[in-house]
Amino acid sequence: MFRKILVAIDGSKTSEHALAVALEEARLWKASLHVIYVIETGLFSSLPMDNTWEIMYSMLENEGKKALEQATELGKAKGVQVTTYMKQGHAGNTIVGMTEETGAGLVVLGSHGKSEVDRLLLGSVSSFVVSHSKVSVMVVRL
Repeated sequence: MFRKILVAIDGSKTSEHALAVALEEARLWKASLHVIYVIETGLFSSLPMDNTWEIMYSMLENEGKKALEQATELGKAKGVQVTTYMKQGHAGNTIVGMTEETGAGLVVLGSHGKSEVDRLLLGSVSSFVVSHSKVSVMVVRL
């Protein structure tokens, strides 16, 4: 039985589907849902620290805010208590760390993110979370 569920979103169609599945699981289990959006700061490591970096970070931050607001609204519509988090860092590590921080018993995430690189790597974030999580992980495919 799950009392707390963590779902990771990134604005992709796959993560939207993962959110829908997580909302349904939370509704069925009468669990609270914790939604995390991670700004992957490793993407910027090879870029010079200038306006380009700031613009890209700002775009991802705005995308994250919109995605988290949408998750909150969907939760209200389903009668699910939703708590949102925006973090930065390595996505896999951050998601695993949030399971411990929130006390989640289940992690839900998409099989791959929105980048073509993620598709080639067969969902490096989802693979990392499956390998390192101490709790159950549900990987959702489109």
